[in-house]
Amino acid sequence: MKKIYNKKLNIIAVCLLTLTATLSACKHYLDVNPQAAITEDDIAKDPNAAKNLVTGIYNVFYIGGFDPDIDSFQFVIMTDIASDDADKGSSPDDYGDALQIDNLTTSPSNGVINNVWTGHYQGIARANQALDKLQNAQFDATTKNALIGEARFLRAYFYFNLVRLYGGVPLLDKVPLASEANQDKYQTRATADDIYKFIVSDLDFAVTNLPDKGATDVGRATKSAAQALEAKVYLYMKNYQKAYDLSKAVMDGGKYTLVKDYSLIWRQRAINGDGGNNNSESIFEIQAGINKDCSAGINLYTVSQGPRAGGKFGWADLGFGFNNPSTSLLNEYEANDVRKAATVITIQDHGTVLWDGFRIPSRDSVQNGTYSYKAYHSRTAEDNCGGNTDRLPKQVRILRYADILLINAEAAFQIGRAGEATTDLNLVRTRAGLPAASASLLSIWHERRVEMAEEHDRFFDIVRQDAVQPGRAAAAFAAHGKSWNAKNALFPIPQTQIDLSGGRLKQNPGY
Repeated sequence: MKKIYNKKLNIIAVCLLTLTATLSACKHYLDVNPQAAITEDDIAKDPNAAKNLVTGIYNVFYIGGFDPDIDSFQFVIMTDIASDDADKGSSPDDYGDALQIDNLTTSPSNGVINNVWTGHYQGIARANQALDKLQNAQFDATTKNALIGEARFLRAYFYFNLVRLYGGVPLLDKVPLASEANQDKYQTRATADDIYKFIVSDLDFAVTNLPDKGATDVGRATKSAAQALEAKVYLYMKNYQKAYDLSKAVMDGGKYTLVKDYSLIWRQRAINGDGGNNNSESIFEIQAGINKDCSAGINLYTVSQGPRAGGKFGWADLGFGFNNPSTSLLNEYEANDVRKAATVITIQDHGTVLWDGFRIPSRDSVQNGTYSYKAYHSRTAEDNCGGNTDRLPKQVRILRYADILLINAEAAFQIGRAGEATTDLNLVRTRAGLPAASASLLSIWHERRVEMAEEHDRFFDIVRQDAVQPGRAAAAFAAHGKSWNAKNALFPIPQTQIDLSGGRLKQNPGY
């Protein structure tokens, strides 16, 4: 199957001036260097044109950096740096907005929280535009519903991030008419429960209508991806039976297996058939590649987390130095856990050699002591685009099989299937080189932390686990040297968005 990435399109739909889905944002990402104009008539009659329209939703993943963001640097700040897994990194006074988040003192005027809000609503706007046009499609129903399923899967993913970050948010379920744009429905917050119901509705449709792995282009959403995401959603909703059923469906589907060598999961190329992009474990990942203008990569994702020169300097460093794995995370690993060395670049006193042979100099010439190995993209052994390090073609794994095994383990344990939970748990532990262990909530949560470290899930997990076992978040942050307050479970609604709504968006408690 061919792979999708960065098809440049010129769609006829416009983004309304509602919330943050602005016309300028839409045109910047969908209306540059078009390969060919796509008309409404094309979309209605030609499934390939309609498919290209949906590809335009995926392209929103390439935004980020210090701008609107979905899965790039700003999102990393709100998920890894905000958690006990990482410190801000870089130099102590670099990027005050990130420092606020790291210190659990985020203010409503923080630029990071506004960028992540804005980026996700850009993604939702794209999905809604595609859905608006696809409803008029005249080609076969199976193809039409599969494309609608992709758009609804992506919209569900965007809303799942938003509801976990901010709680209830405005619910845009369509492209509003100009006459509707200022209505309270679009300028006020739906409840978190209503957002979750909407996510489930989108994913139910996706599960029913998407083709599965092997029956669609690599990188496009599949039935298994929709089942996996919905299992995760239900885990957050504490509907453990549904989380169990859906994760078990992915497992029983037999389309995914654990990569044998954990360190190869994040490499571009497989080694002896193991690991690499779109590997046997990857259920959904953001695609990247090389194109003419070097735009088919997530802006600043890798370079923002790359090792940074400091002290004596004297070398061409690899990035800005943010998102340093924390002492708390390092202490969580058991002895002989192979995941530690595959997750953390630990700077040695006399130099550190990476897997591709690149040598980082001695500790006195490096700004920080640890960096994320999962974000690393080799400049010599992996593809690059004309020296453009801002958009290195690093593919980000959003859903992978180990995550599903641990979701199934937790759900199984919660519904009284401790034996199955133990089996799931030990599949993950065996790959890590560790002895078998009995399943309990604490052992499963421990395994989630070290298995998924630096994959932008930890903050969400702390909040979710604290809702199951009150006091867990406070204890986790105390071990990280920080004080947790109940209000920290949600970020503030960006003040910019409150102002744009004329004050109709209401702030989260405590801010």
